[in-house]
Amino acid sequence: MPDISLILTLAILAAAIGLFVSSKFRVDLIAICILAVLLVLGLIRPGQALYGFTNQATATIAAMFVLSAGLVRTGVVQWIAHHLDRLAGRGEVRLILVLCLLAAALSAFLLNTAIVAIFIPVAIALARNRKLPSSRVLIPLSFASQFGGVCTLIGTSTNLLVNGIGVSQGMTPFGFFEFAPLGLVMVFTGTVYLMVTSRWLLPKRKAAEEQVDKYRLADYLAELQVLGTSSLVGKTWEQNKVSQKAKVELANLIREGKAVSRPVNTQIRPGDLLLLHGHIEQIMALERTYGLEIIKNAKVRDQQLRSHETELIEVLIPPRSNLIGSTLRSSGFFRRYKASILAIQRRGKIMKDRLADIELNSGDSIFLQVHQDDTSRLMNSTNVIVTNELTELYFRKDKAIAALTVMAVVVCLAVFNVLPIMVAAIIGGIGMLLTRCITIEEAYNAIDWKVIFLLGGIIPLGLALEQNGAILWLADTVLQPLLAYGPIALLAATYLTTAVLTEAMSNNASAAILAPVAIVLASLINADPRPFLVAITFAASTSFATPIGYQTNTMVFSPGGYRFTDFTRIGVPLNIIFLVLATVLIPLIWPF
Repeated sequence: MPDISLILTLAILAAAIGLFVSSKFRVDLIAICILAVLLVLGLIRPGQALYGFTNQATATIAAMFVLSAGLVRTGVVQWIAHHLDRLAGRGEVRLILVLCLLAAALSAFLLNTAIVAIFIPVAIALARNRKLPSSRVLIPLSFASQFGGVCTLIGTSTNLLVNGIGVSQGMTPFGFFEFAPLGLVMVFTGTVYLMVTSRWLLPKRKAAEEQVDKYRLADYLAELQVLGTSSLVGKTWEQNKVSQKAKVELANLIREGKAVSRPVNTQIRPGDLLLLHGHIEQIMALERTYGLEIIKNAKVRDQQLRSHETELIEVLIPPRSNLIGSTLRSSGFFRRYKASILAIQRRGKIMKDRLADIELNSGDSIFLQVHQDDTSRLMNSTNVIVTNELTELYFRKDKAIAALTVMAVVVCLAVFNVLPIMVAAIIGGIGMLLTRCITIEEAYNAIDWKVIFLLGGIIPLGLALEQNGAILWLADTVLQPLLAYGPIALLAATYLTTAVLTEAMSNNASAAILAPVAIVLASLINADPRPFLVAITFAASTSFATPIGYQTNTMVFSPGGYRFTDFTRIGVPLNIIFLVLATVLIPLIWPF
């Protein structure tokens, strides 16, 4: 009969995977709860509780966040992005080629989420200049950032995590460019695949689609004319306090065919047209109460929400935004940015009810109406990405040179084995601070603490799986049939399992769980664990089939106007191609 500790460990593993897949709770919260349960049940010793935080992978990843932020803050990446127009030519295929190669090259050394965040508005602008819909370029941008990240040891946090787990088990560390031979093959194959198939597999939705249509606001906006008997006449919308009483917002005030610049502060006159935002029942009640008349069959367009001083702006919530987990009301969004919210889009679902009280998630898109004097606040914010406007180029040449020098030093120290990658990365982070490429506050903000706490909680689960015999049990009962087919079949199964798990849960979580399993499985067939760890690294870092499998996919979902099936249609064949490439090439580069 299995030992009770084995049963408990397997139960925690199953619960962890279920919680990660459900996405009902933050991944870092799930990981810390897992750590607490392991401690309470005695499945790990108290001295092992901080194993995940003291693992060299965790420290290296934290330092890489700072290094990446140094290059971003000095404007190096923005400068490159803003000089793409001439290089990209005029055709769609060449634009995809340039975006893919540049995103892949930068993602080999910088965080791919940071690259995609900067390139989303650039890619949209480049596509618009060529009369192409953004849906033709944003999936290639996301995919390229992923297969570029597997070319170096520091390309993704998953690479560093798997390397750290391997080193803790006595394995020789991966070299800085050890992944490059397979990574470059995948960059070439993936880029060619996107250039050839995008014509048929990527959606070609209306390029000039109006935001009112995109956010399906037609049923949520109505035009009402102010009658001479209206009780609103002679006062401003704010003075009438209609929003507080009727829960209807004034989107704009149109007078003599022109929108006024400050609608809520403009004194209302007979004949004015009020463009109202709210439920139709509330608007109809407002018509009767305040002496207004609904304009029948009115077609609300973007232009009616604009004036010569008002803009319509779409913003994206990036992965490390301080707005995640809070509402627009509790975060002080309205006070800080002075913007009127019209709608929120989450993975294709439009939300238009009680918008100020919706808890925001990474990847949410928000449709805003903003006065021109206030747009700079949004453009310069690190908490949102303005997708339909290009930010001003902020390039500090002296600091940019310093940041590039620091990064070059880190790479050289790691490539020539002068120092371990963890030490080199920490020195690089300190170098960014000493050269003032980044401030200490910016360094703290640059670190994705969600990832750090995820690793701190989930790495000990792998330790518990090993200590309590769960991995051996899995090998004996679940994977025994595969062992008979030899290492190549086991390698393919390892890659496929990791790829499937990553599509549904955090890539770091799937890698942290499976890496210790792969090491034990390799020992059972007397094989080197290295090829199996490479398979896990590549499978966890290249997730194409769903918009939720990888952060960059989630980031481009709303700006590209995609549907879930768009990723499946173009992503599944690419996942299969990469599986075949990995199964064939990994044993040649890393023999069993």
